[in-house]
Amino acid sequence: MSSSRHTGLASLFVLLAGSLWGLYWVPVRALASAGLVGARGSLLVAGVAFVLLLMAMCVVRSHPGRIDPLGLGANAAGGAAFMLYSVGLVEGRISAVILLFYLTPVWTTLITALVLRWPVPRLRYAVIGLGLIGLVLVLGVHDGVPLPHAVGEWLGLAAGALWSLASVGMRVRGEMPPLAGSTVFAAGALIAGGLLWLVLPMAPGAPAISLDAASVVWAVAAALIWWIGSMLALVWAAARLEPARVGILLMSEVLVGVVSSALFAHEALNASQIAGAALLLAAGLLDALSG
Repeated sequence: MSSSRHTGLASLFVLLAGSLWGLYWVPVRALASAGLVGARGSLLVAGVAFVLLLMAMCVVRSHPGRIDPLGLGANAAGGAAFMLYSVGLVEGRISAVILLFYLTPVWTTLITALVLRWPVPRLRYAVIGLGLIGLVLVLGVHDGVPLPHAVGEWLGLAAGALWSLASVGMRVRGEMPPLAGSTVFAAGALIAGGLLWLVLPMAPGAPAISLDAASVVWAVAAALIWWIGSMLALVWAAARLEPARVGILLMSEVLVGVVSSALFAHEALNASQIAGAALLLAAGLLDALSG
C-alpha cells in the first residue's frame, strides 16, 4: 500500500475512533438502565475486554518481551483513566464529563514543564489559558469557585489528569506491543473499577440488576468495538501519522459526544457552556499544532 493511502486510511481510523468514543455513553448508559449503575457496567465491559485480549494473546502466542516497569504502569494508568471516564459518563452529565476529560492539554503541558523540565513552546501557554477559561465556562461559578457539581464531573476531571500522566509515561518509556499493551490497559481499568465499586455509594432507589440478552450484547459490543477495536486501530494509525494530525482528528470525540448527548440524552449545553466547549476545542487544536 502506498504511503498516501496509508496516511488516508490511518486518518480515517483515528477519526472513526474519536467519533466512536463520543458515542461510548450509549452502551454504558444502556447497561446502567439494566441495573449496572456506578462502576458495575464499566467493570463488566472491561472484564469482557480483558478476557478476550488474554485469549487473543494465547492464540497468537504474543510475547510482550522486555517490559519497562514505567511503561507497564503507564499503560495500566491509561486503563484506569478510561475507567474513571466510563463511570463518569454514568454518574454525571455526558457533555460535561467529556469536556472535562479534554482538559488534558493543560495537564500534559504542566507535567512536561514542571516534572520533566521539558521546554515549553510559547503557544502552550495559550493552551493553558484557553483551557482554564473554558473550564470555568463549562462548570460555571458557584459560590465564587468553578468546581465540578457531581461525582461524574469529578471523575471526568480526574480521568483527564490521569490520562495525561499516563500518556507522558507511555511516550517516555511506554513502548509495548499493541496486544500486550491493550491487555495491561484493560487490567488497569479492572483494578480502578474495583476500587470505584468499593468507594462510590450506591444511589438510593437504584434499579435491581436485570441482565437480559440486550445487556449482554451491549457489554460485548462495548468491549469489542470500543475497548479493543478502536484502541488497536488507534495504535496502528498513530504510528503512521504526525501527532498534530492525530490530536486534531481525535477531537471528533468532543463534537460527537456533545451533539449526540444533546439530541438523544436531552443534555443540551447553555450558551456559556458552548463558549467553554469552543475554547477547550481551541486549546486542543493549539496543543496539537504546537507539537
